[in-house]
Amino acid sequence: MFKNQNLWILTEEYPKPTVIQMIVGTFCQDRGNGVFFDNIRIIPILDKNNFLFTYEILGINTPLINKIFIKIATGYSSFVDFLVFYQDYEPTQLDIPVYVIEETKTTDKESRNTGVSQRSSKFSYVHSFYPNAQKIMLYSLRNEENQTLSDTNIFGSRLLTTQGVRILGKNRTDFLPFTSIDELISAKNSMRNPPAGNVPIKITQYENKIQISGRLFKSDSLSHDPNIGTLSSIAYTLRVLGYQGQIEITHHGLFQKHVQNGKNKFIRIAQILGITLEGLQLPSQIAQVDYWRYDTKGEKLGTIFIHLLVENFSEGFSIFDNHAGSEKGYFFTPDGQYLSLIKYEAENREAYKAGDKTKIVYIPDLILLDPKQMEVINVEGKVYSNMLKGISELNNYDPVERLYINRYYPDFKVLRTVVLYGSFENQITRAEVSFLLNKDGNLILGIQAPDLFKRALQNLYSYWH
Repeated sequence: MFKNQNLWILTEEYPKPTVIQMIVGTFCQDRGNGVFFDNIRIIPILDKNNFLFTYEILGINTPLINKIFIKIATGYSSFVDFLVFYQDYEPTQLDIPVYVIEETKTTDKESRNTGVSQRSSKFSYVHSFYPNAQKIMLYSLRNEENQTLSDTNIFGSRLLTTQGVRILGKNRTDFLPFTSIDELISAKNSMRNPPAGNVPIKITQYENKIQISGRLFKSDSLSHDPNIGTLSSIAYTLRVLGYQGQIEITHHGLFQKHVQNGKNKFIRIAQILGITLEGLQLPSQIAQVDYWRYDTKGEKLGTIFIHLLVENFSEGFSIFDNHAGSEKGYFFTPDGQYLSLIKYEAENREAYKAGDKTKIVYIPDLILLDPKQMEVINVEGKVYSNMLKGISELNNYDPVERLYINRYYPDFKVLRTVVLYGSFENQITRAEVSFLLNKDGNLILGIQAPDLFKRALQNLYSYWH
């Protein structure tokens, strides 16, 4: 007799219903089972009014799945956006996921690197932990793609396909895998060079090694994310195609002091794939770590809770989200546009590019809209120990309110507030703080909490009673 089991989705992202639907739909389709989607709701599970740090998904019906749960997790190093487990019990480090999924909303039109290259290192790293899990690159696009994809996008997608990564959600997913090392090298070297002054990524094969040029230096550290992703993905694909010789990165721009940190994601990937850096000595021994853990420390535990609470238990909704460590969302306008927020105003461009980060347009972790009270609520998320820092950062929101909120929502009152996670405190002492989720799962409202928070929390309690 067939026995259905629970589906567990571990993520460090805000779980968008559209993405959950794509994940569950793919899971059922892969197993030949039908599934019905109604109004998907993501519900915090309470016990005696205390949050159990687990969410249940309602509105999905299939004989294949008993219940669907979400928990917030994080990685010890490079971490994909979703781990999906099919089992009765809550996942542990010993369990093997059925899917490892990286998700992005970024189109080729917005960024050639972010949509493919920057994320591809995730698969190079996760393969060493879960070689048999299905790898998926999932695109949850809000804005229209270019009709013709860039060479960067096509090349990066072909690398992923060669690695066995499945591409979902793009208009085009028929990317042919590379069949040989020579074909991969020829494809990369025939691509257009970057602007003068940048180091082009070129591949040169010698008798006993392959060299790949590419800059890894940024902000006085090994932190050039697009190239970390691209170089890792090229090296991983060369290994998949059977290359066993030395792979050396040249023109990287690094010094020995930049490669001492064994926790750096590229250094870990380099050790796994046997990559060397020209002229430098990488750490020979790197401590083994687990791939993931449940998040019990991050500020996003508070902001994601409030986000889901408002979306599922009130008339309110988010018009922007940027939860800590998660992909930055779009700003949603009343006429249905999805806007990417600018990093700096035009008059501050030169100063920002020169390194003056005070010229940045500071953005909240979450912007909520309450249509009943005609209020827009800017939320700064922090852990409890950083409460005062969060309160001070509320003063930074003049530009984002002037450029976006006041322009697109001129009739709405704008509030600024802090949402906290952490500690075992049972009361809020500062008026600027509207909500605290403590480590016991207690849900504590501030005395000046927005009416939206009060209504949503009361509706949650009513649901569980």
